[in-house]
Amino acid sequence: MSGSRPGLLEASLRAARDRGRKCLVPYITGGLEGWEAAVEAAAAAGADAVEIGIPFSDPVMDGPTIQAAGDRALAAGATPGGIVAVAAELDVGVPLVVMTYYNIAHHMGHRRFARSLVEAGIAGAILADLPLEESEPWTAAADDAGVETVLLAAPTASAERLAAVCARARGFVYAVGLLGVTGERDALAASAVVIAGRLKEITDLPVLVGVGVSTPAQAAEATTVADGVVVGSAVVRRLLEGEGPEGVGSFVADLRRALDRSGP
Repeated sequence: MSGSRPGLLEASLRAARDRGRKCLVPYITGGLEGWEAAVEAAAAAGADAVEIGIPFSDPVMDGPTIQAAGDRALAAGATPGGIVAVAAELDVGVPLVVMTYYNIAHHMGHRRFARSLVEAGIAGAILADLPLEESEPWTAAADDAGVETVLLAAPTASAERLAAVCARARGFVYAVGLLGVTGERDALAASAVVIAGRLKEITDLPVLVGVGVSTPAQAAEATTVADGVVVGSAVVRRLLEGEGPEGVGSFVADLRRALDRSGP
């Protein structure tokens, strides 16, 4: 379980769940042209929180779409500090979460990175390649600063490991829908529903499925068990293909309608 006083991210997602609402968290690559307006459009279209990706040179969890977005953002001069500074200026009315890789936090220093997020009004952080066993220096600094560390739960994890992940997670538990990198898929993997169910049995934290959730129908299917979904590649592709923030907002609205129709 998380601490006795949930942070903004966890409290917001819990409140949505308590209202019978399925949670929707789009992912948008920071530094990509139009990303700031896309975050605002996603929030206005019904997102319950927004993940902002901080591009990294070796994004081991990301598939072709998000890699391409990260490469384009880095080529345009995106930096972690610059993305966080711009995020601080956004007023979207929902919690913001950064998703990046451990080297970014390590290079800046755990406490400095955590403090920069708090000062920017960012509620949580996902360090996709930081294993639970090595996470304590970061999670301690994050806890002290007030940053909620969202942890990933793999579909191949043992019951004991899932319990340990849930005990350490803050904000929500990120149920990885399938083995492999991020990217759009033709169908929701059966493992997505299975891992969500395993997690729901052992934690009261919000459980959101990400990786391989590509369409409104897949989002609705995942939330027959999970509390919500994270949708990344299908959102980012709209920016890469020139649809702009309007395209992001339209797609997020489609996801929102599907989730609302599938609710209790």
